[in-house]
Amino acid sequence: MHLRPATQDDEEAIWSILGPTIRSGETYALPRGMDEASALAYWMGPAHETFVADDHGQIVGTYCLRPNQLGGGAHVANCGYVTDTAARGRGIARRMCEHSIAHARSRGYRAIQFNFVVSTNEGAIRLWQSMGFEIVGRLPLAFLHPTLGYVDALVMFRTLTPA
Repeated sequence: MHLRPATQDDEEAIWSILGPTIRSGETYALPRGMDEASALAYWMGPAHETFVADDHGQIVGTYCLRPNQLGGGAHVANCGYVTDTAARGRGIARRMCEHSIAHARSRGYRAIQFNFVVSTNEGAIRLWQSMGFEIVGRLPLAFLHPTLGYVDALVMFRTLTPA
């Protein structure tokens, strides 16, 4: 498996991964009824660098990287990651996170911040913590989970350069 920049030719595969994640409503604060065009415009927007995890011609994951804020906050990156449900448990999210850390560093970012990690997404939280991200904030009952009701969201942060 290798990671490469996404192209327009990857849009169908990216949607096949994003669509079920958005529809489930369990991990991203996006409208569950978001259509394909809107989802792709969001994920592959002009401010984003979007990558795909390509496993011998099959797209098994995607991530996007962008500045977390503008102006004085543009030195901190923000990322989103989605792995194909059929490919989970194979280390793809870890590889995408490793790639994003290296890529963000090469772009001059000084840190990466995840603004809204749903607290029930325990596998992702464990992974991000193993990759050096710390929980720096908790947003009480900030996410409406489709089956669990209101749950907390976490803010996670990782420095890329020495303090």
